[in-house]
Amino acid sequence: MNRRNLIKGAAVAIPGAVALNMLGAKWAFAEAGDFEGPLDVLNYALTLEYLEAEFYRQGNEAGLADGKTATYLEAIQKDEEAHVWTLQDTIATLGGTAVSAPQVDFGGAFDSLDSYLETAFTFENLGVQAYLGAAPSLFEEKELLSAAASIFGVEARHAAIIGVLQEKKAEGGVYMGALETPATKDAVLKAAGPFIVAAQTL
Repeated sequence: MNRRNLIKGAAVAIPGAVALNMLGAKWAFAEAGDFEGPLDVLNYALTLEYLEAEFYRQGNEAGLADGKTATYLEAIQKDEEAHVWTLQDTIATLGGTAVSAPQVDFGGAFDSLDSYLETAFTFENLGVQAYLGAAPSLFEEKELLSAAASIFGVEARHAAIIGVLQEKKAEGGVYMGALETPATKDAVLKAAGPFIVAAQTL
């Protein structure tokens, strides 16, 4: 299976789990103003994709879902894994070094299907807001901005699918309203920080 990067085009689904190691804390979570350039933004996005890919790997292995729900969650896992590989390849193409992934503990997220879906809903909406918040830092990199926006769109669709599976109301549930809101550093840390077990300072 050919791997692709953001510069070359859309990602393809990849097999296999995403192994988690350690994450440089510098890249963990930041606001757009903290980025020094495109590689910083890409590593920030990669951090979030590591979390999501591993989350779905563990959640799907727990065997909580069946039928249509299981089919959707398995497809979302493949998307998140594809995002990881795509970002890694793009960073390498640009001459950078991809960050390692964090050690994580998702706590009671997989105690039930309801908790799995609600945590997934939180992660997907966090990803949407994080990509939107980082977008200004890619303003001068039109090709990367366009490609990152394509991942942003997929994350938004994931969030909507999960909201429908949960039978949430339309506005304020399945989708957040007429306009998306960028995530602040504090909001991202509050939502994702509890899942980080260990990080390594660069």
